[in-house]
Amino acid sequence: MRYEMAEKLEQPRLDQAWKTYSAAFDELRAATVERNVLYRHEFDVVMLDKRIEKHFAVDPAHDEVVALATFTNALDALTWLSPEYFAARWPDQFAKKQIWYLGFFAIHPDYRHSGIFEQVISQMWRPIQAAGGVAALDICGVNISLGLAGAITRTLKDLTPAMVTEEIDVQTYWAFSLDAPA
Repeated sequence: MRYEMAEKLEQPRLDQAWKTYSAAFDELRAATVERNVLYRHEFDVVMLDKRIEKHFAVDPAHDEVVALATFTNALDALTWLSPEYFAARWPDQFAKKQIWYLGFFAIHPDYRHSGIFEQVISQMWRPIQAAGGVAALDICGVNISLGLAGAITRTLKDLTPAMVTEEIDVQTYWAFSLDAPA
C-alpha cells in the first residue's frame, strides 16, 4: 500500500476518492439521524480546499484510492464546527493552531482490516504529537457501537502511551409520535 498526503485532490484521484468514500459510508445513509455522508458537490469542495489535508492510501496494484481521511487545524474550514468551543476549551493550543480535526476517515469495504486504518492514523498523529496538540473528531452512535472510538484509542496509545482520551460532547436525537414503536 502507498500512503500519501495532498492539499487537494483532482482527477482522476477525485473520482477514485468519491468511489471509496461512497462505498465506505453508504450504510450510514439510513442508519443515522443526522446526515453523516457528504453529497458529491460538498465532497468536491472539501477535496479542493487547501486548508484541509487529504491523507489517503493507494493500492499500487490498481493505482486506486482505497482509503481517505481529511484532517485540518483550520477549524473554520469545517462549517459544522464551532471554533469558539475549541478556543474556550484549549485556548493555548487554539492560539497556536495546535488543534486538528479529523473530518472523516473512509476505507473501502474491501480493504477494511488491512492495516490501513492504523497507518493513516499514525501519519495524522505525528504533527499533534510533535506539537503537544489536540486531535478531535465526531463519531456517530453506529460507529461507537462498532468500536471505532476504542480502535482509535488503542492505535494512539500504541504510539503515545501517555495520550489521554476524553468524550467532549454528546448529542442525542428524540422522536415523539402517536404511533406504536415498530
